[in-house]
Amino acid sequence: MHALREIDGTPNYSRIGGSVAYSLSIASAEAASNALNIPLYQLLLNGEEARMPVPLGNVIGGGKHAGEGSPDIQEFLSYPRGAKSIADGIRANIQVHKRVREILQERDPRFSGGKGDEGAWAPNTSTEGALEVISEAIGAVTDEVGFEIRIGLDVASTSLWNPREKIYTYSREGGKKRSTEEQIQFVLDLIDEYKIYYVEDPLHEEAFDDTHELTTRVNRCLIVGDDLFVTNRRILEHGVNIGAGNGVILKVNQAGALGDALEFSELAKKHRYQIIASHRSGDTVDANLAHIAIGTGALMIKSGVVGGERIAKLNELLRIEEFKFINDGESMPLAKDR
Repeated sequence: MHALREIDGTPNYSRIGGSVAYSLSIASAEAASNALNIPLYQLLLNGEEARMPVPLGNVIGGGKHAGEGSPDIQEFLSYPRGAKSIADGIRANIQVHKRVREILQERDPRFSGGKGDEGAWAPNTSTEGALEVISEAIGAVTDEVGFEIRIGLDVASTSLWNPREKIYTYSREGGKKRSTEEQIQFVLDLIDEYKIYYVEDPLHEEAFDDTHELTTRVNRCLIVGDDLFVTNRRILEHGVNIGAGNGVILKVNQAGALGDALEFSELAKKHRYQIIASHRSGDTVDANLAHIAIGTGALMIKSGVVGGERIAKLNELLRIEEFKFINDGESMPLAKDR
C-alpha cells in the first residue's frame, strides 16, 4: 500500500486508478501467502483467531437492482444468525431463497421468476408485501433447520432521497413522501414489527446526525453504513465521532488498495463497529472476498445466494472450512454478534 501511494502520489489513487491499486495489492498479498505457504486469510489475521463470517443472503430485490413494480427498498436479506457452521448458514439461505419463490408464486400466479442483478427475486409487490413474504419464508425455514434466522434490509435510502425537498420519496408506493423523522420512525416500526436484525443505509449518504439518532433508538439491531462510509477511513472517523451506526460495509476495491481496506477495518473494530465484507454489483468469480472476510474479522459476508460470481465466495469458505478440518481436526467457529 505504501509503495502504491508513493508511486501514485495522490490521496485516492487517481493517477494509477483504483482498479490497478486493488489488483496489485491483492496480487502482492497472494504472493506473500504463497511464499509463506499459508492461506491468505491467515496472512491478513496476523496471529488473531480465525472466525468464519455468517453468510448474509439477498432473497428479494427492489429499488435500482430490480425492475418496475418491485419494492422501493433495494434488498430483503436472510441472516442465519443461529447457524452452527458455514455450511448450515449457506444451506439456510438457499432454502429461504427457494421458499420465497414458492410463496411469491402462491400469492401471484403471474410471477415469472424474474431476478435482479444479484440473483434476488424481483416481484411486483410493495415493501410491506415483500416483508410479509420473507417473514413467512424465514419462519418456515427456521422450523426446518432448527435455528434462528432473521430478516435484514438494505434500504439504499440515497436513491429515495430528494435533497432539494429534503424528503424520501417512495415512488412505488404511489409517491409516498417521508420527512427525515418519518423515515426514522418508518424504519423503527419495520424493525419492531418484523424483528429485523440488520438495516443498511436507512438514511441518505450524508445523514450522519440522523443515523446517530436512529442508532440510539434501536435495541439489538445493526445500523450499517455502506453509502454512508464508502469504505473510507476518514469518513468513518467522522461517523465514529458522531456515533452514526454500529456496523460498516467493507468493499476493498472501494477503498482502493487492500491496505486501505485493512486500515478501515481496524478502525471499525477499535470502535466496536461490526464489519460486513461485501461483494459489488457486476462482480466477478474472484473468491478473495472469502479470505478478506475472515482476515478482517467480519461478522458477515454479503455475497448473495445464487449465481456463479456469488457462489464462488461461498464455495471458497466451504473449501477453507474443509481444509482446516482435514489439517487441524476441528472446524472454524462462526463469528458471533455482540
